[in-house]
Amino acid sequence: MTTAEIILGIVLFAVAALLVIAGIRSFQNRGYLFNNAYIYASEEERKTMDKRPYYRQSGVVFLLLGLLFTIIGISVVLQNGKICLMEVPVGAAAIIYAIASSVQISRNGKDS
Repeated sequence: MTTAEIILGIVLFAVAALLVIAGIRSFQNRGYLFNNAYIYASEEERKTMDKRPYYRQSGVVFLLLGLLFTIIGISVVLQNGKICLMEVPVGAAAIIYAIASSVQISRNGKDS
């Protein structure tokens, strides 16, 4: 394994760890809310909105992205291209979950 692969592996695992930490903090409803609905909301809307579903959505997506970066890191460290095939379903799951949960949150918000 070359020095570049070692550095790349370290960077990938560090990013994965940061994403997992951000996901755990989101599940605890702590920290900045990394969600477009919150970021683009006005100050009045931010004060009145229920942030729990957005924290949950962000937490799940962060954990899935952490898993994705872990898989990429393992693939680099083990130098096995077949492991990369596991990236596709995890990435697809993150995208599908983000879209489906956004639709679900907007439906629940309109019912209230």
